[in-house]
Amino acid sequence: MFALDAIMQRLRQGCQTMAYPDGSPPPLPDRHGGSLRVDRSKCEPGCDACIRICPTAAITRTPDISLDLGRCIFCSDCVKTCPPGAITHTGKHSMSTRNRGDLLLGPSGQEEVRLAKALDDSLRRLFGRSLRLRQVSAGGCNACEADTNVLGTIGWDLGRFGIQFVASPRHADGLFITGPVTKNMQLALRKTYDAVPAPKLVIATGACAIAGGPFVDLPEVLNGATSILPVDLYIPGCPPHPITILDGLLTLLGRLPPDRIP
Repeated sequence: MFALDAIMQRLRQGCQTMAYPDGSPPPLPDRHGGSLRVDRSKCEPGCDACIRICPTAAITRTPDISLDLGRCIFCSDCVKTCPPGAITHTGKHSMSTRNRGDLLLGPSGQEEVRLAKALDDSLRRLFGRSLRLRQVSAGGCNACEADTNVLGTIGWDLGRFGIQFVASPRHADGLFITGPVTKNMQLALRKTYDAVPAPKLVIATGACAIAGGPFVDLPEVLNGATSILPVDLYIPGCPPHPITILDGLLTLLGRLPPDRIP
């Protein structure tokens, strides 16, 4: 009787998993704003309001304004403070990159993030349909971990793409790193990486794992995963929205529809 009730309830509820990437992604919350854009033509010479207010020194002038999305915690203070509106939100959830330099806005006229490209054909044949990741929290606050855990719920169902998190690095294809990599976690992270069989991937998720986040340059941290490991994918945010994380993973594996490939 219980089994019949469960089946009937399931039929009444219908499918609870989002259609993305075949359908539209879920909307970002109003307070999020998505990725950022820098329009240097609007930047007023001598105005450093955004530089002074940035809590992670993600904005510099060399000599033009440069915004590092890898260090950015997306607090929006710069957007609110910039008098001419040179820094704005784009509303876009896609912002993952393969190269650290692609997260730098401003230099060479780059106004928006250069999005990640998929792995090469040989690696996609290995990982494209079945990717196992070992998550390592290297001193983070658990915000990135919480948004990552959302992907395992029925609404997101990460497993339908063949992507799973595993307990042992020996069963993994790569590492999914969060946190600024504290000195206390340096050895553990290195040993975990060494235990993953080759070829292997490294994914740095969140501002902390990319560049130290709000803990940048503190003596107890190493300012992110790149300090000790090669990184194959950077997913910015503080924390990254689950749709940003999912979009980055699917882009890396070449699993997005052709019209959505960056």
